[in-house]
Amino acid sequence: MSGAGQVGRIPLRNIWFLFLYAADLARFIGRFDAEVEESPELPDLIARLLCHAVELRLRRNLSRGYRPRSDVLSRVRGRIELMRTERNLLLDRGRIACRYDEHTLDTPRNRLVRAALEALTSRVSTSDRAHSCRTLAATLGRLGVQGGRPSRSELATDPIGRHDAEDRLMVTLAEFVFDLVLPTEDTGDQRISAADKEERLVRELFEKAVRNLLAAELGPEGWSVRPGGRLNWPIEAATPGIAAILPAMFTDIVLEHRGQCRRIIVDTKFTGIFTRSRWRETLLKSPYLYQIYSYLRSQARTGDSLSMTAEGILLHPAIDADVDETAVIQGHNLRFMTVDLTQPNAVIAAR
Repeated sequence: MSGAGQVGRIPLRNIWFLFLYAADLARFIGRFDAEVEESPELPDLIARLLCHAVELRLRRNLSRGYRPRSDVLSRVRGRIELMRTERNLLLDRGRIACRYDEHTLDTPRNRLVRAALEALTSRVSTSDRAHSCRTLAATLGRLGVQGGRPSRSELATDPIGRHDAEDRLMVTLAEFVFDLVLPTEDTGDQRISAADKEERLVRELFEKAVRNLLAAELGPEGWSVRPGGRLNWPIEAATPGIAAILPAMFTDIVLEHRGQCRRIIVDTKFTGIFTRSRWRETLLKSPYLYQIYSYLRSQARTGDSLSMTAEGILLHPAIDADVDETAVIQGHNLRFMTVDLTQPNAVIAAR
């Protein structure tokens, strides 16, 4: 259960820290500490910061975009639609059909922000914060930003470039509202409980934050940090039906340092690292051990020198213990680690 300023057992400031790294917004670390400490719940924090970001963009002018228009005008604008002009005898009336791009504030990203503000009005815990969200949404409406959440395909047509990077925090917070703060919109009988919602929230942030934090910290030291992907089984002979039933292998993070001749596969798990058996109270979870072992051994081949000594790390939050243990198995170093997400952010980053 969440307490004030917490999600599960994790302080809200640490959720914010994970969010910034997960969203590749690490440059904002430290800028909103007061707002984080004063927010009792996650929706209130997101609403507070989204309102701040929108107000800032309104003072500096919202980013505009272009949308295609087709109108009958009294003068040429853009490209002339010859067929439409001739068919409707528009020239006889001193008119002409044109197709052009209109400069507008009604862009997918601005519609997403307005929709997020409207959605938050019913989720925040104070009437003042709800009023702020409602007022800013109305302001966007008066500026011509239409209501309704844009589709993912519409958002894909409105990418954030380097020249309008100031929109990134505002848009990312708006996306966060729908992806992780609000209840599921999926159809059907299943509903996500508050506890399940919180667990999914932190699990997704944890996985993405680890990858981006490693890239930020290890990149300058010569490491390449890339998202994992699908690994292929080294099959030499197979029956026709094996491909349909063989489990897929997907890694989370792959680190490489050519100068040090090292490759490390990092697999994040948002569960306790230990289980128990009839005979032992404390035991590494065997499915995860088998998984990381398969990742390493299945990819070892003589034509890839790094694969022969590749290392593996299982990284868990410190739910039931603080662990940092290693073992070398068949030439592969395996490390089993936890990170305590209740600690100060600097401690988490250092770990």
